[in-house]
Amino acid sequence: MATPEENNAMVVYPEPQPNKRRKKKSIVWEHFTIENVSAGCRRACCNQCKQTFAYSTGNKVAGTSHLKRHIAKGTCPALLRNQANQVTPYTPGSGNGSATPPPKRRYRTPSTPYVPFDADRCRHEIARMIIMHDYPLHMVEHSGFVTFVQNLQPRFGMVSFNTVHGDCVATYLREKQNVMKFIEGMPGRVCLTLDVWSSNQSLAYVFVTGHFIDADWKPHKRILNVVMEPYPDSDSALSHAVACCLSDWSLEGKLFSVTYNHPVSERGLENLRSLLCIKNPLILNGQFLIGNCIARTLSSIAKDLLWAGQEIVKKIRDSVKYVKTSESHEEKFVELKQQLQVPSEKSLFIDDQTQWNTTYQMLVAASELKEVFSCLDTSDPDYKEAPSMLEWKQAESICGYLKPLYDAASLLTLTASPNAVTIFHEVWKIQTDLARAATNEDPFMSPVTKAMQGKIIRYWRDCSLVLAIAVVMDPRFKMKLVEFSFSKMYGEDAAAYIKIVQDGVQELFLEYVALPLPLTPTYAEEGNTENIKIEDHQGSLLSDNGLTDFDVYIMETASHQMKSEMEQYLEESLLPRLHDFDVLGWWKLNKLKFPTLSKMARDILTIPVSTAAPDSVFDTEMKELDEYRSSLRPETVEALVCAKEWLQYVGPSESSHALVKMEL
Repeated sequence: MATPEENNAMVVYPEPQPNKRRKKKSIVWEHFTIENVSAGCRRACCNQCKQTFAYSTGNKVAGTSHLKRHIAKGTCPALLRNQANQVTPYTPGSGNGSATPPPKRRYRTPSTPYVPFDADRCRHEIARMIIMHDYPLHMVEHSGFVTFVQNLQPRFGMVSFNTVHGDCVATYLREKQNVMKFIEGMPGRVCLTLDVWSSNQSLAYVFVTGHFIDADWKPHKRILNVVMEPYPDSDSALSHAVACCLSDWSLEGKLFSVTYNHPVSERGLENLRSLLCIKNPLILNGQFLIGNCIARTLSSIAKDLLWAGQEIVKKIRDSVKYVKTSESHEEKFVELKQQLQVPSEKSLFIDDQTQWNTTYQMLVAASELKEVFSCLDTSDPDYKEAPSMLEWKQAESICGYLKPLYDAASLLTLTASPNAVTIFHEVWKIQTDLARAATNEDPFMSPVTKAMQGKIIRYWRDCSLVLAIAVVMDPRFKMKLVEFSFSKMYGEDAAAYIKIVQDGVQELFLEYVALPLPLTPTYAEEGNTENIKIEDHQGSLLSDNGLTDFDVYIMETASHQMKSEMEQYLEESLLPRLHDFDVLGWWKLNKLKFPTLSKMARDILTIPVSTAAPDSVFDTEMKELDEYRSSLRPETVEALVCAKEWLQYVGPSESSHALVKMEL
């Protein structure tokens, strides 16, 4: 019979101790064997490298953490060699190239949640991923993606192009219902922006975005439609896009303004006005329904200016390239800068010619370092013709004209909904500066200055009334800023232009006074109860027929009272011009004091001045839909673009994406 010591030597896995609960087997014992060293001392031997580790001495057990580290952290030299010799990829259920088979089972720790497999949810998440990251729909059929998913979850049956296309459209339709409910809760009117994108097929896509302010006086915007227009330069392109949006979202009667970034002929504007006249009440005879994009106007003026000085700009760009594309040239440039003690802190960089702000910044930085450029070795064959001192002076003139354009456009990048009040202030300053510069007889700048002035005058002519009324709705400025700026712009003729704004404000206010004031459900319910009680006690004494004249009297006196609401607002003192002043928040606090005027202010302050996203404000070219998207059907493009934007907004009323419930 074997002795107890011989029995212990035959043990592979640790025997349970008497009167102790048996523990579950750890995964480390697939890589270690327990060996008896001496009486009461056992060690764990690695099956790979034969190195031994402490396991138990007497009643003390060392545990398995250090054994796990030996395997998991890659400190076992034999295991590392086996892994390095692997040439076949790992597949589930097969060996991994080592002598030891893969673990047969693992026990999850209490901190690891159990997530049940849900094939439908996986399909939903694939559709979400494609939408959110602009992945091609065909990626679900790419071999690399298929292999990855099969290794990740073999139970998931891969989907086809048609299936994932249907899932993406379903996501779009589901989110559209949420956006519809969201818009239905908006108390004010909706303003639209039309951002026209080109494509490599000479087609255009009109991105129609709705802007509105909610009941809590917070601004919102949502892409509502992407309408493919086969003939973007036709007179009906924009009106067709607007008609599609009004019909699709039931916005007839709620539209307040349209801002666009595409050249429109006079006939095109008339078509748009005619459409809006039929389906939407005109505000101020349609003067608020058309507006140009300020970002595109500023970009157009900047492009004209840079085109006029293109030869100078090219010379400076080539000089910057000479320095920045060679490490030795840049070191020499820094050395010369230190020797000349040039105080400039600007850093040189090569501009991106699709973004005019980068060209402006390149010119500013290079102009401050012109003395250093003049000391470079012009005999170097790599160095092209350097700008002369006259050309540097002309470059500084270009920068001087670009600066106010750059400052104004930079304001559009600070927020997704630029304020019309701020743009009013910037535009009238630019127009005043250009009017003064137009009298300059400089042969270099005079021709381009007049062209720039013409574009800013056209923008001001089309949008000044909208911008001015927005200024009046700001309690920090009211009519005072209009009077001040117009006196600077128009001189002796300022009074006539100021009166146009005053008349416009008053006329618009009267239109809001004439609008019916809807009763709240509580008020209506209380009114009905009161009418029943009166009729019970008084009979027909207070019937409608007996109070017709009284109703007329109430309307007349109410109208008079509403008119004084505007007068009271304009007569109050201006508020301090605080940097962080929230004009919408002020109207929210004063909506009971100015009930009609606050509704007018909400709609006016909704009007967007730009169609461009913050990252597209400085673009010099029209946005172009990529080749892949252009190959899709128009309705698919609309579904992918709109759903991507909608999914970025997280909220219980707007997103159908629920959190995964973990089963512990």
